[in-house]
Amino acid sequence: MRFFTRYMSDFNALLQPSKSPKVQKSNRPTVQNLITFVGYGYCRFRIRIFTVSRDSERCVYLFYMDLLAIMTKSKRKKNIIRLIWGVILFPVALLALTIGLINLGVFGKMPTFEDLENPQSKLATIIYAEDFKESKGKSQVKDDDKEPNVVLGTFHLENRSHVDYKYLSPYLVKALIATEDVRFTNHSGIDFRGLGRVLVKTVLGGNRRAGGGSTISQQLALNLFAEREQNILKRSIQKLQEWITAVKLERNYTKSEIVAMYFNTVPFGSNAYGISSAAQTFFGKSPSELNLEESALMVGVVNAPSKYSPVRNPEQSKERRDLVLGQMCKYGYISKQEYDSVREIPIKLNYRPIDHNSGLATYFREMLRQTMKMKKPDPANYQFKTKEDFSADSMRWETDPLYGWCNKNLKNGVPYDLDRDGLRIYTTINSRMQRYAENAVEEHLAITLQPQFNTQKKVRKHFPFSNYAKESTIEESIERAIRSSDRYRSMKKSGMVEDSIRRSFEIKTPMTVFAWRKGKRSSTDTLMSPRDSILYYKSLIRTAFMAMEPGTGKIKAYVGGPDFRYFKFDNAWQGRRQIGSTVKPFLYTLAIQEGKTPCTKIPNVRKVIRLPNGEAWSPESTENEKYKGVEITLKLALALSSNNISAQLVEEIGPETLAETCRQFGLTSHIDPVHSLALGSADMSPYEMVAAYNTFPSGGFHVNPYFVTRITDNQGNLLATFTQSKREVIGKRIAYLIVNLMQGVVNGGTGTRARQYVPSAELAGKTGTTDKNADGWFIGYLPKLTAGVWVGNEDRGVTLLGDGARMALPIWGLFMKKVMSDKSLGISAEDKFEIPAGIDRASLNCSENEDENSESDEPDSLFF
Repeated sequence: MRFFTRYMSDFNALLQPSKSPKVQKSNRPTVQNLITFVGYGYCRFRIRIFTVSRDSERCVYLFYMDLLAIMTKSKRKKNIIRLIWGVILFPVALLALTIGLINLGVFGKMPTFEDLENPQSKLATIIYAEDFKESKGKSQVKDDDKEPNVVLGTFHLENRSHVDYKYLSPYLVKALIATEDVRFTNHSGIDFRGLGRVLVKTVLGGNRRAGGGSTISQQLALNLFAEREQNILKRSIQKLQEWITAVKLERNYTKSEIVAMYFNTVPFGSNAYGISSAAQTFFGKSPSELNLEESALMVGVVNAPSKYSPVRNPEQSKERRDLVLGQMCKYGYISKQEYDSVREIPIKLNYRPIDHNSGLATYFREMLRQTMKMKKPDPANYQFKTKEDFSADSMRWETDPLYGWCNKNLKNGVPYDLDRDGLRIYTTINSRMQRYAENAVEEHLAITLQPQFNTQKKVRKHFPFSNYAKESTIEESIERAIRSSDRYRSMKKSGMVEDSIRRSFEIKTPMTVFAWRKGKRSSTDTLMSPRDSILYYKSLIRTAFMAMEPGTGKIKAYVGGPDFRYFKFDNAWQGRRQIGSTVKPFLYTLAIQEGKTPCTKIPNVRKVIRLPNGEAWSPESTENEKYKGVEITLKLALALSSNNISAQLVEEIGPETLAETCRQFGLTSHIDPVHSLALGSADMSPYEMVAAYNTFPSGGFHVNPYFVTRITDNQGNLLATFTQSKREVIGKRIAYLIVNLMQGVVNGGTGTRARQYVPSAELAGKTGTTDKNADGWFIGYLPKLTAGVWVGNEDRGVTLLGDGARMALPIWGLFMKKVMSDKSLGISAEDKFEIPAGIDRASLNCSENEDENSESDEPDSLFF
């Protein structure tokens, strides 16, 4: 402060009366002191804000010289008074004028009260499972006033979701106030005491560690309505906009609502926006479950999500967390003992970043998205599909309110946007069953099926293709894969010539590919040519699984492939493969309707059928020779999956009748009414097949698969509810007789392997295998649960090892074993199939006249 002593004498003389050479001393503030303070503050402002000079003494000197020039004029004292009032009042008047202009929108649109009531932000749509998370060993009581704890995933551009104040952990609120705005409950949007601290310590004192002056309300205003400006002038205007908006927020919302809005808008890193998404991402919890150290960490991360990320920078994150804990201790929110204890706890994460490729039920979530975003079917878009596809989709558009829901229902005149509108979708998926299904797929493919198939590299000439496959067929398959690849399309679009593109597919390139590692889904970095990568992916086994509830049609678990990140194609819904012997229960239904019973005997002899084109059709039946040439019951015929019996039945009934019956069971894909349909020549999706089989334990009613119960907005307002849709296909008596026939399959036929997993419960099912084991099926049901599995490969020329009982049934069995072990799911060995009135169960026991326990595996041949 040397400049004060250097120039003070000039001012003392100037400000005193001419006849008094001495300066009158007083403890009261003088004009001299005021001018000195204003001059010093003015210069600090120029240096800090406008950086016009780094020499504070020179700046103050020039300021004083300007004053001297003014005060040497004739009306010196009057000018001094005017100058003082100008220095004091002009900034105030200028500030008031600027605020008024800002409020009128001169410097940019200001939010209206309607904007404040309905802040526009990109809210993620949350997909909930039907069940609640376990709490202290007991399942929480289902209550519409609670939000479900089990989140399957989200649809989002920004993974942001809304949570009410009552669902926030008290520690979160205390940590936020202690760290960001300790006088939050005492101000009305602007903390003038905090602003004074910023002016004195930060601006004038140069202490950038002294903290900022923005209140929680001001920070919320910035988060809601603007991006932070970098230009100093624009940032100054924006700061005033924040003040005005903060005051409006305080007028229209309670303090609790402002805190909740703040936590719902701030980013936490790892693509988590809002505390609900952040708590789920970093800890696998809801916001209400966060403890003291977790809450402090979350509040600390907000300051700089990248810098304080507990994943990328755990040490800095812990330091920031401890700082927040220190603030909570300083202001009395926690005791010194708590602070000392908690700061010693290391950061413990349950880090599960939420994206479209990971998490639970990824295939289901994508199927749900596509279903809700469907548009009204247009024949022009079905050029490469069958008329049955167009007919089925048109019917679904008319009868299924969920199909195309976003386009059938409008928000403010436009279709709903799943990525922005913050819907809450409540599904029928049970998170435990879903996890059991995914684990069963992983366990069987990774540990058993894929390793066994990989041994074929030694014996197959063009692995993974079968030795039966023609070289021309193999090349056609590879060519299709090349032309449909992103690499080929990108190169073609860039103008590369065909020869160069082809050569690039032969050059080894670093890449990351999917791999099973230690029995788990994983990936591996490798050096491989693009052409070899195509063959590699063709060698990986694909699968599909779906489980649904008889009677209601609720889908409980859904898997469309091995790993959604690497295999986007949904084999459960989009895939259609030959169904093999799984068609036979529909054929046998017709036989029962024609008057046969499970114990009706039919000669098991090879049948030659003359087709309309003059050719002879005589399928091979490869059950044990001791059953050929003799009469066997219908029940044993289905248990052995006898092709001889199926050929006789389809000749009696007619392929057209069989095709029509299949359609009545809900099979909407194209069906050729030919005799080979009786052996499973039609292509169907697992989604269709499981729903069709579900008709039997549902008492003869076909129930459309049903997987969403209701949709609400982000405030919980109900937008839509959904119920089951069913129709009677066959009577209860016929349905039970088919159940009894299919019980024979698992008790003494091709599906007996199911008893290794479910040894005592009542169950029924059917295996299916297509030519050379290209496809393996098993669809089975308990009284309370139906499930089906398909296993195969992307290319039909890649045939696998074993039949449906070896390829598909173990996934079903592993799933059912896990489900029945979980007592909370309510599925047990005590459940029984309901026997309709008028049926004598003893009359269905045909075992006295035959041996049903001789042949349990399907042969490797055509359509079994």
